Amino acid sequence: MQWYYSKNGTQLGPVEQGELVARMATGEVTASDLVWREGMADWTPSGQINELRVLVAAAPPPLQLSDESGVSPYAPPHAGTQGSPYAALIPNYLWQSIVVTIFCCWPLGIPAIVYAAKVDSLKARGDIAGAMAASASAKTWCWVTFGVGLAVVLIYLLAAAGAANLR
Repeated sequence: MQWYYSKNGTQLGPVEQGELVARMATGEVTASDLVWREGMADWTPSGQINELRVLVAAAPPPLQLSDESGVSPYAPPHAGTQGSPYAALIPNYLWQSIVVTIFCCWPLGIPAIVYAAKVDSLKARGDIAGAMAASASAKTWCWVTFGVGLAVVLIYLLAAAGAANLR
């Protein structure tokens, strides 16, 4: 889902919902900043959009990289760790990407696989916002590939039925 947001009177976007939520969680987009997506009647403060509030409430707080002394109070995540308790909640859509690539439309399935493959490595590095964006992109490409594959099959079936009626 593509969102636009307004910051200091400037319209920004479109951004995926996961990216907008990540920006809200870090404070880059505040509850008073206006947001809009297709289907909404007017621009609305982000704090009044229930679906965004719920997602931001589930997001982890921003990581404080250093205290006043400049020393980081946190050790970097170990290699192979997820970096956040919420990282496990981010799906990678890899098997779905492979299935739609094989059975529906392989040229459109390739971007789905590429984005899906990025999710786990981004989570392992602790880039939760990047992992959320890659997950959303993988999901979008899965649905696009499925839709195109379904449309091709329906057109083929209609053409075959029409050809059978001409005999």
